[in-house]
Amino acid sequence: MGTFVQLVVDGLAFGSVYAALALAIVLVNQSTGLINFAQGGMAVLSAYFAFAFLNLGLPLILAIIAAVIVSFFMGAGIERFVIRRFEGGSHDTSVVVTVGLLTLITGICGWIWGYNNQLFPSLFPLETINILGAVISVRAIGTTVTIVAMMVLLQLLFRGTKLGLALRAVANNPQSAAFSGVPVGRLLMVGWGLAAALGAVAGALVAPQLTLTPGMMDTALVYALAAVILGGLSSPIGVVVAAWLIGVLENLAAVYVPFIGHDLKIAVPFILIFVTLLLRPQGLFGRKVVVRV
Repeated sequence: MGTFVQLVVDGLAFGSVYAALALAIVLVNQSTGLINFAQGGMAVLSAYFAFAFLNLGLPLILAIIAAVIVSFFMGAGIERFVIRRFEGGSHDTSVVVTVGLLTLITGICGWIWGYNNQLFPSLFPLETINILGAVISVRAIGTTVTIVAMMVLLQLLFRGTKLGLALRAVANNPQSAAFSGVPVGRLLMVGWGLAAALGAVAGALVAPQLTLTPGMMDTALVYALAAVILGGLSSPIGVVVAAWLIGVLENLAAVYVPFIGHDLKIAVPFILIFVTLLLRPQGLFGRKVVVRV
Protein backbone atom coordinates (compact mmCIF):
# COMPACT_ATOMS: atom_id res chain seq x y z
CA MET A 1 0.00 0.00 0.00
CA GLY A 2 2.82 2.36 0.88
CA THR A 3 4.50 1.73 -2.49
CA PHE A 4 1.24 2.39 -4.37
CA VAL A 5 0.61 5.66 -2.52
CA GLN A 6 4.21 6.73 -3.10
CA LEU A 7 3.89 6.06 -6.86
CA VAL A 8 0.63 8.00 -7.06
CA VAL A 9 2.03 10.96 -5.12
CA ASP A 10 5.21 11.05 -7.22
CA GLY A 11 3.09 10.79 -10.36
CA LEU A 12 0.97 13.76 -9.28
CA ALA A 13 4.14 15.77 -8.59
CA PHE A 14 5.60 15.03 -12.04
CA GLY A 15 2.18 15.56 -13.62
CA SER A 16 2.04 19.02 -12.06
CA VAL A 17 5.26 19.90 -13.87
CA TYR A 18 3.74 18.82 -17.19
CA ALA A 19 0.50 20.65 -16.34
CA ALA A 20 2.28 23.97 -15.79
CA LEU A 21 3.58 23.95 -19.36
CA ALA A 22 0.33 22.53 -20.76
CA LEU A 23 -1.64 25.43 -19.26
CA ALA A 24 0.57 27.94 -21.07
CA ILE A 25 0.04 26.05 -24.36
CA VAL A 26 -3.74 26.13 -23.79
CA LEU A 27 -3.59 29.85 -23.05
CA VAL A 28 -1.86 30.62 -26.36
CA ASN A 29 -4.26 28.37 -28.26
CA GLN A 30 -7.36 29.84 -26.65
CA SER A 31 -6.21 33.39 -27.39
CA THR A 32 -4.62 32.93 -30.82
CA GLY A 33 -5.72 29.52 -32.14
CA LEU A 34 -2.06 28.44 -32.45
CA ILE A 35 -0.08 25.57 -30.90
CA ASN A 36 3.13 27.13 -29.54
CA PHE A 37 5.96 24.60 -29.62
CA ALA A 38 8.33 27.32 -28.36
CA GLN A 39 6.55 27.43 -24.99
CA GLY A 40 9.12 25.17 -23.35
CA GLY A 41 12.01 27.33 -24.53
CA MET A 42 10.23 30.49 -23.39
CA ALA A 43 9.73 28.96 -19.94
CA VAL A 44 13.44 28.11 -19.75
CA LEU A 45 14.41 31.64 -20.77
CA SER A 46 12.07 33.02 -18.11
CA ALA A 47 13.71 30.81 -15.51
CA TYR A 48 17.09 32.19 -16.56
CA PHE A 49 15.67 35.71 -16.15
CA ALA A 50 14.78 34.82 -12.56
CA PHE A 51 18.25 33.30 -12.12
CA ALA A 52 19.84 36.53 -13.35
CA PHE A 53 17.73 38.61 -10.96
CA LEU A 54 18.78 36.30 -8.12
CA ASN A 55 22.43 36.90 -9.01
CA LEU A 56 21.75 40.64 -8.82
CA GLY A 57 20.77 40.16 -5.17
CA LEU A 58 16.97 40.11 -5.34
CA PRO A 59 15.11 37.76 -2.97
CA LEU A 60 13.69 34.66 -4.66
CA ILE A 61 10.05 35.76 -4.70
CA LEU A 62 10.93 39.21 -6.08
CA ALA A 63 13.22 37.62 -8.69
CA ILE A 64 10.36 35.40 -9.88
CA ILE A 65 7.91 38.32 -9.97
CA ALA A 66 10.41 40.38 -11.96
CA ALA A 67 10.91 37.44 -14.35
CA VAL A 68 7.13 37.12 -14.80
CA ILE A 69 6.87 40.82 -15.72
CA VAL A 70 9.81 40.67 -18.15
CA SER A 71 8.41 37.45 -19.65
CA PHE A 72 5.05 39.09 -20.28
CA PHE A 73 6.69 41.77 -22.42
CA MET A 74 8.93 39.14 -24.06
CA GLY A 75 5.88 37.10 -25.10
CA ALA A 76 4.05 40.18 -26.35
CA GLY A 77 7.15 41.22 -28.32
CA ILE A 78 7.51 37.76 -29.91
CA GLU A 79 3.92 37.91 -31.10
CA ARG A 80 4.23 41.47 -32.39
CA PHE A 81 7.54 41.21 -34.22
CA VAL A 82 7.78 37.50 -35.17
CA ILE A 83 4.49 35.60 -35.17
CA ARG A 84 2.45 38.45 -36.68
CA ARG A 85 4.65 38.38 -39.78
CA PHE A 86 3.18 34.98 -40.61
CA GLU A 87 -0.46 35.62 -39.73
CA GLY A 88 -1.50 35.89 -43.36
CA GLY A 89 -0.19 32.40 -44.11
CA SER A 90 -1.35 29.00 -43.01
CA HIS A 91 -1.32 27.79 -39.42
CA ASP A 92 1.23 25.15 -40.45
CA THR A 93 3.73 27.88 -41.27
CA SER A 94 3.22 29.53 -37.89
CA VAL A 95 3.71 26.19 -36.14
CA VAL A 96 7.02 25.67 -37.96
CA VAL A 97 8.04 29.17 -36.86
CA THR A 98 7.39 28.25 -33.22
CA VAL A 99 9.59 25.16 -33.63
CA GLY A 100 12.34 27.41 -34.98
CA LEU A 101 11.82 29.77 -32.04
CA LEU A 102 12.29 26.84 -29.66
CA THR A 103 15.66 26.04 -31.21
CA LEU A 104 16.70 29.71 -31.28
CA ILE A 105 15.73 30.40 -27.65
CA THR A 106 17.47 27.25 -26.41
CA GLY A 107 20.62 28.27 -28.27
CA ILE A 108 20.48 31.80 -26.84
CA CYS A 109 20.19 30.41 -23.29
CA GLY A 110 23.21 28.18 -23.87
CA TRP A 111 25.21 31.01 -25.44
CA ILE A 112 24.57 33.44 -22.57
CA TRP A 113 24.49 31.15 -19.52
CA GLY A 114 26.25 28.02 -20.77
CA TYR A 115 25.08 24.41 -20.75
CA ASN A 116 26.20 23.48 -17.23
CA ASN A 117 23.56 22.63 -14.65
CA GLN A 118 22.72 25.60 -12.43
CA LEU A 119 21.18 25.22 -8.99
CA PHE A 120 17.92 27.12 -8.65
CA PRO A 121 16.40 27.59 -5.18
CA SER A 122 12.92 26.25 -4.45
CA LEU A 123 9.96 28.38 -3.45
CA PHE A 124 8.92 25.68 -0.99
CA PRO A 125 10.74 23.97 1.90
CA LEU A 126 12.57 20.73 1.17
CA GLU A 127 11.09 18.91 4.18
CA THR A 128 9.05 15.72 3.77
CA ILE A 129 6.00 14.32 5.53
CA ASN A 130 4.86 10.70 5.88
CA ILE A 131 1.30 9.80 4.81
CA LEU A 132 0.15 6.15 4.65
CA GLY A 133 3.74 4.99 4.34
CA ALA A 134 4.53 7.38 1.50
CA VAL A 135 7.20 10.06 1.80
CA ILE A 136 5.77 13.28 0.37
CA SER A 137 7.87 16.38 -0.13
CA VAL A 138 6.47 19.76 0.81
CA ARG A 139 7.80 21.05 -2.51
CA ALA A 140 5.64 18.54 -4.41
CA ILE A 141 2.58 19.61 -2.43
CA GLY A 142 3.35 23.30 -3.01
CA THR A 143 3.86 22.72 -6.74
CA THR A 144 0.56 20.84 -7.03
CA VAL A 145 -1.34 23.52 -5.12
CA THR A 146 0.19 26.24 -7.32
CA ILE A 147 -0.87 24.37 -10.47
CA VAL A 148 -4.42 24.01 -9.14
CA ALA A 149 -4.54 27.76 -8.44
CA MET A 150 -3.23 28.54 -11.95
CA MET A 151 -5.81 26.18 -13.46
CA VAL A 152 -8.69 27.84 -11.59
CA LEU A 153 -7.51 31.34 -12.51
CA LEU A 154 -7.16 30.40 -16.17
CA GLN A 155 -10.60 28.82 -16.22
CA LEU A 156 -12.08 31.94 -14.63
CA LEU A 157 -10.25 34.14 -17.13
CA PHE A 158 -11.76 32.41 -20.16
CA ARG A 159 -15.22 31.78 -18.72
CA GLY A 160 -15.92 34.78 -16.53
CA THR A 161 -14.08 37.88 -17.76
CA LYS A 162 -14.49 40.21 -20.73
CA LEU A 163 -10.79 39.84 -21.51
CA GLY A 164 -11.11 36.05 -21.68
CA LEU A 165 -14.19 36.23 -23.91
CA ALA A 166 -12.44 38.71 -26.19
CA LEU A 167 -9.37 36.45 -26.43
CA ARG A 168 -11.56 33.50 -27.38
CA ALA A 169 -13.40 35.59 -29.96
CA VAL A 170 -10.11 36.62 -31.56
CA ALA A 171 -8.90 33.00 -31.64
CA ASN A 172 -12.16 31.70 -33.16
CA ASN A 173 -12.67 34.38 -35.82
CA PRO A 174 -10.26 37.34 -35.87
CA GLN A 175 -11.97 38.96 -38.86
CA SER A 176 -15.40 39.03 -37.22
CA ALA A 177 -13.84 40.17 -33.94
CA ALA A 178 -12.13 43.06 -35.76
CA PHE A 179 -15.39 44.09 -37.44
CA SER A 180 -17.01 44.14 -33.99
CA GLY A 181 -14.47 46.68 -32.75
CA VAL A 182 -12.27 44.25 -30.82
CA PRO A 183 -8.57 45.30 -30.86
CA VAL A 184 -7.30 42.05 -32.38
CA GLY A 185 -3.60 42.92 -32.55
CA ARG A 186 -3.46 44.13 -28.97
CA LEU A 187 -5.29 41.04 -27.69
CA LEU A 188 -2.96 38.70 -29.56
CA MET A 189 -0.04 40.39 -27.84
CA VAL A 190 -1.78 40.07 -24.46
CA GLY A 191 -2.46 36.38 -25.06
CA TRP A 192 1.18 35.63 -25.83
CA GLY A 193 2.31 37.83 -22.95
CA LEU A 194 0.09 36.02 -20.46
CA ALA A 195 1.28 32.64 -21.74
CA ALA A 196 4.91 33.71 -21.35
CA ALA A 197 4.19 34.93 -17.81
CA LEU A 198 2.54 31.60 -17.04
CA GLY A 199 5.58 29.86 -18.50
CA ALA A 200 7.80 31.89 -16.16
CA VAL A 201 5.92 30.44 -13.18
CA ALA A 202 6.28 26.97 -14.71
CA GLY A 203 10.02 27.47 -15.17
CA ALA A 204 10.44 28.63 -11.57
CA LEU A 205 8.60 25.52 -10.36
CA VAL A 206 10.50 23.09 -12.58
CA ALA A 207 14.06 24.46 -12.30
CA PRO A 208 14.60 23.44 -8.64
CA GLN A 209 13.54 19.86 -9.44
CA LEU A 210 15.47 19.36 -12.70
CA THR A 211 18.30 21.90 -12.23
CA LEU A 212 18.46 24.84 -14.61
CA THR A 213 19.77 23.96 -18.09
CA PRO A 214 18.82 25.17 -21.59
CA GLY A 215 17.20 21.83 -22.39
CA MET A 216 15.45 21.20 -19.07
CA MET A 217 11.96 21.55 -20.59
CA ASP A 218 12.48 19.32 -23.64
CA THR A 219 11.01 16.16 -22.10
CA ALA A 220 8.40 18.11 -20.14
CA LEU A 221 7.22 19.72 -23.41
CA VAL A 222 6.52 16.29 -24.92
CA TYR A 223 4.44 15.30 -21.89
CA ALA A 224 2.71 18.69 -21.85
CA LEU A 225 1.66 18.27 -25.49
CA ALA A 226 0.39 14.79 -24.64
CA ALA A 227 -1.66 16.29 -21.79
CA VAL A 228 -3.05 18.94 -24.13
CA ILE A 229 -4.20 16.31 -26.65
CA LEU A 230 -5.55 14.03 -23.95
CA GLY A 231 -7.32 16.72 -21.94
CA GLY A 232 -8.53 18.91 -24.79
CA LEU A 233 -7.26 22.26 -26.05
CA SER A 234 -10.37 24.09 -24.84
CA SER A 235 -10.17 22.96 -21.19
CA PRO A 236 -7.57 24.17 -18.65
CA ILE A 237 -9.07 21.77 -16.11
CA GLY A 238 -8.87 18.97 -18.64
CA VAL A 239 -5.17 19.40 -19.39
CA VAL A 240 -4.27 19.48 -15.69
CA VAL A 241 -6.26 16.30 -14.99
CA ALA A 242 -4.71 14.69 -18.09
CA ALA A 243 -1.19 15.66 -16.95
CA TRP A 244 -1.84 14.12 -13.53
CA LEU A 245 -3.26 11.01 -15.20
CA ILE A 246 -0.17 10.67 -17.39
CA GLY A 247 2.19 11.10 -14.45
CA VAL A 248 0.38 8.57 -12.26
CA LEU A 249 -0.20 5.92 -14.95
CA GLU A 250 3.39 6.20 -16.14
CA ASN A 251 4.68 5.55 -12.63
CA LEU A 252 2.28 2.67 -11.99
CA ALA A 253 3.01 1.04 -15.35
CA ALA A 254 6.76 1.23 -14.75
CA VAL A 255 6.42 -0.79 -11.54
CA TYR A 256 3.37 -3.02 -12.04
CA VAL A 257 3.58 -3.84 -15.78
CA PRO A 258 6.77 -5.91 -16.23
CA PHE A 259 7.15 -5.60 -20.03
CA ILE A 260 7.02 -1.79 -19.78
CA GLY A 261 9.31 -1.11 -16.84
CA HIS A 262 11.23 2.13 -16.44
CA ASP A 263 12.79 1.94 -19.91
CA LEU A 264 9.49 1.99 -21.83
CA LYS A 265 7.33 4.07 -19.50
CA ILE A 266 7.58 7.03 -21.87
CA ALA A 267 5.33 5.02 -24.21
CA VAL A 268 2.42 5.37 -21.76
CA PRO A 269 1.36 8.92 -22.80
CA PHE A 270 1.56 7.98 -26.47
CA ILE A 271 -0.67 4.95 -25.91
CA LEU A 272 -3.14 7.23 -24.12
CA ILE A 273 -3.01 9.71 -27.02
CA PHE A 274 -3.63 6.94 -29.55
CA VAL A 275 -6.65 5.59 -27.69
CA THR A 276 -8.04 9.10 -27.06
CA LEU A 277 -7.73 10.15 -30.72
CA LEU A 278 -9.58 6.99 -31.75
CA LEU A 279 -12.42 7.31 -29.25
CA ARG A 280 -12.67 11.05 -28.55
CA PRO A 281 -10.57 13.22 -30.90
CA GLN A 282 -11.47 16.49 -29.10
CA GLY A 283 -9.92 15.18 -25.87
CA LEU A 284 -11.49 13.89 -22.68
CA PHE A 285 -12.69 17.34 -21.59
CA GLY A 286 -12.68 19.20 -24.91
CA ARG A 287 -15.73 20.37 -26.82
CA LYS A 288 -16.60 18.97 -30.23
CA VAL A 289 -16.43 21.65 -32.90
CA VAL A 290 -19.58 21.92 -35.00
CA VAL A 291 -19.21 23.63 -38.36
CA ARG A 292 -22.39 25.09 -39.84
CA VAL A 293 -22.57 25.53 -43.61
